[in-house]
Amino acid sequence: MNSSPNSLALTMKEAAKLVGVDYRTIKLGIESGTIPTIQLGPRRMIPRVPLLRAFGVDA
Repeated sequence: MNSSPNSLALTMKEAAKLVGVDYRTIKLGIESGTIPTIQLGPRRMIPRVPLLRAFGVDA
Protein backbone atom coordinates (compact mmCIF):
# COMPACT_ATOMS: atom_id res chain seq x y z
CA MET A 1 0.00 0.00 0.00
CA ASN A 2 1.37 3.39 -0.95
CA SER A 3 0.18 5.74 1.73
CA SER A 4 1.00 9.40 2.04
CA PRO A 5 3.28 10.58 4.83
CA ASN A 6 0.18 11.83 6.67
CA SER A 7 -2.04 8.77 6.32
CA LEU A 8 -4.30 8.24 9.30
CA ALA A 9 -4.11 4.45 9.04
CA LEU A 10 -1.00 2.36 8.35
CA THR A 11 -0.11 -1.20 7.50
CA MET A 12 2.08 -3.09 9.96
CA LYS A 13 5.08 -2.59 7.68
CA GLU A 14 4.45 1.16 7.38
CA ALA A 15 3.94 1.45 11.15
CA ALA A 16 7.22 -0.34 11.82
CA LYS A 17 9.08 1.98 9.47
CA LEU A 18 7.43 5.09 10.97
CA VAL A 19 8.51 4.33 14.53
CA GLY A 20 11.80 2.66 13.58
CA VAL A 21 11.18 -0.86 14.86
CA ASP A 22 11.04 -4.32 13.38
CA TYR A 23 7.75 -5.56 11.87
CA ARG A 24 7.63 -8.27 14.56
CA THR A 25 7.59 -5.62 17.30
CA ILE A 26 4.44 -4.14 15.79
CA LYS A 27 2.88 -7.59 15.46
CA LEU A 28 3.61 -8.38 19.12
CA GLY A 29 2.17 -5.02 20.17
CA ILE A 30 -1.04 -5.77 18.29
CA GLU A 31 -1.27 -9.26 19.78
CA SER A 32 -0.75 -7.92 23.32
CA GLY A 33 -3.27 -5.11 22.84
CA THR A 34 -0.70 -2.31 23.21
CA ILE A 35 -1.18 -1.19 19.61
CA PRO A 36 -4.82 -0.86 18.47
CA THR A 37 -6.00 -1.81 15.00
CA ILE A 38 -9.09 -1.09 12.93
CA GLN A 39 -10.69 -3.09 10.14
CA LEU A 40 -10.83 -1.20 6.83
CA GLY A 41 -12.41 -3.46 4.25
CA PRO A 42 -10.34 -6.63 4.07
CA ARG A 43 -7.31 -5.04 5.74
CA ARG A 44 -6.41 -4.63 9.39
CA MET A 45 -4.83 -1.19 9.77
CA ILE A 46 -3.11 0.70 12.58
CA PRO A 47 -4.31 4.22 13.39
CA ARG A 48 -1.36 6.64 13.28
CA VAL A 49 -2.05 8.70 16.43
CA PRO A 50 -2.55 5.75 18.84
CA LEU A 51 0.56 4.09 17.36
CA LEU A 52 2.67 7.17 18.01
CA ARG A 53 1.24 7.46 21.54
CA ALA A 54 2.12 3.80 22.21
CA PHE A 55 5.73 4.67 21.36
CA GLY A 56 5.73 7.91 23.35
CA VAL A 57 5.82 10.20 20.32
CA ASP A 58 3.70 13.36 20.24
CA ALA A 59 1.44 13.34 17.20
